[in-house]
Amino acid sequence: MDKKLRVGIIGATGMVGQRFVSLLADHPWFEITALAASARSAGRSYEEAMEGRWLISQPMPEKVKKMPVIDAADYDNVAEKVDFVFCAVNMSKEETRALEDAYVLRETPVVSNNSAHRMTPDVPMILPEVNAHHLPLIEVQRKRYGVKRGFITVKPNCSIQSYVPALTPLKEFGLDKVMVSTYQAISGAGKTFETFPEIIDNIIPFISGEEEKSEKEPLRIWGELTPETVIYAQRPVISAQCLRVPVSDGHTASVFVKFDRKPTKEQILEAWAKFEGDPQKLNLPSAPKQLLKYFEEDNRPQAKLDRMYENGMGITIGRLREDEIFDYKFVGLSHNTLRGAAGGAVLTAELLVAKGYIEAK
Repeated sequence: MDKKLRVGIIGATGMVGQRFVSLLADHPWFEITALAASARSAGRSYEEAMEGRWLISQPMPEKVKKMPVIDAADYDNVAEKVDFVFCAVNMSKEETRALEDAYVLRETPVVSNNSAHRMTPDVPMILPEVNAHHLPLIEVQRKRYGVKRGFITVKPNCSIQSYVPALTPLKEFGLDKVMVSTYQAISGAGKTFETFPEIIDNIIPFISGEEEKSEKEPLRIWGELTPETVIYAQRPVISAQCLRVPVSDGHTASVFVKFDRKPTKEQILEAWAKFEGDPQKLNLPSAPKQLLKYFEEDNRPQAKLDRMYENGMGITIGRLREDEIFDYKFVGLSHNTLRGAAGGAVLTAELLVAKGYIEAK
């Protein structure tokens, strides 16, 4: 790429926004040209706005410290500084929809980490290795908005990325039923152990909205593209239970699966080893070289040891074995704020550039 694309981060002061800042500071294709947040942070430098709030282990990049924070509702100001934006705000769904729509109407593509548009029929919800073929919905969406280059894409819920990529190459054997329990890190709630002391020595067996997302979003990702929308997959039937656990980063999934045509263990391992998607074929900058890694050891994957596999962008799997009720069971792990949040959105943006949906204004 001859010239980097200009990118804005909407919600730059939150935990996911900080991840975006860290990931994009030296990105080969993208350059941060706008940082936006709520009105209370606007007008200050990013360093001042973030005083005592920087939660990422890497230091704040020097190049953003003196950048002024813009009010995210100052749409025209942000839009004129960028070619597209990432959006990760802490607002109601109605407010988030209005915010993202406003940028689209200003001909600014939005790559969203928010859930507000995940079920909007013509907004593609993209897991880059799995359903890049849903991107043509963007043209349907542009017609609805009456724009030429603006659009929204959204990333799916962070927890499903610990098991949906592992299940996808097994669809050839006829996925029938899936039961999954996710054990989700506190960073998924935007928390650290300092700000969430009640999680220490504790497990909280409820995360609002997570179980419904975990059961429905995979069916949209695996759905059939039509000229106007995506028809949800009818199978597998998924039953999910989601728990918050005292882990800083990394969502773990315990997965049970039943097939129409039960494969051998060797066939499953081969399917995982061979699996790749458009990001690998296109050699995108953030794409893991090997998306799925299987551990033979009985005690892997572990969040502390394995969440940073492929710079936090890969999925690790272990403990594949036969089950007396289902056909097989296994454990999956993904880094929730990298693959599951900011990193996954950056990879989606790279895919959108490679496919010609994002260009310089």
